[in-house]
Amino acid sequence: MVVAQILAIHPKNPQQRLIKQVVDELNAGGVIAYPTDSGYALGTALGNKNGLERIRHIRSLSKRHDFTLMMRDLSHIGEYAKLDNNAFRLLKKILPGAYTFILQGTRDVPKRLLHPKKKTIGLRVSTHGVVQAILDALDAPLMSVSLILEGYDFYDINDVRKALENQVDMIIDDGYCPPEPTTVIDLSSGSIEIIRQGAGDTNI
Repeated sequence: MVVAQILAIHPKNPQQRLIKQVVDELNAGGVIAYPTDSGYALGTALGNKNGLERIRHIRSLSKRHDFTLMMRDLSHIGEYAKLDNNAFRLLKKILPGAYTFILQGTRDVPKRLLHPKKKTIGLRVSTHGVVQAILDALDAPLMSVSLILEGYDFYDINDVRKALENQVDMIIDDGYCPPEPTTVIDLSSGSIEIIRQGAGDTNI
């Protein structure tokens, strides 16, 4: 049985030795629960097929669920998503922030991550200091989904431990983490469609 390691990492000044532990866990095939600017999320390394299936199992997700690539910034977005100039300008305007964008995936995205029919992928850039530090050290996107489980609210580390202590390899504690999920915006068809209203302002 897995017993998750708990790491207390400062949200504004992340300790580099602890960030290295997180990255080592991800590179070894681990699944982590980590705080973002809009609630906790589950993450694993981009090529980790077993980690992906573990996350599907934890969240009871169907094959049709859009996984999200948590990215450090937009500098490599063209490797993973297809978007026109208007879409890129919109992303550049409002990211980083509490948004998940649904976009057409490229051939570089593992097929198991894409929506089986629409071939779409979620994309997110977080303002959270711990997330930025992890992605900077990992030097690759994280496969990620919001931590949403029926019957649970996730405000702090105790809530996360209660639900996930025996299902993930590592839980990052940075104190209080408000559970409002991201606003989800679908740009995959060329128009702007609000799929879920969350923490991100839609007056864009």
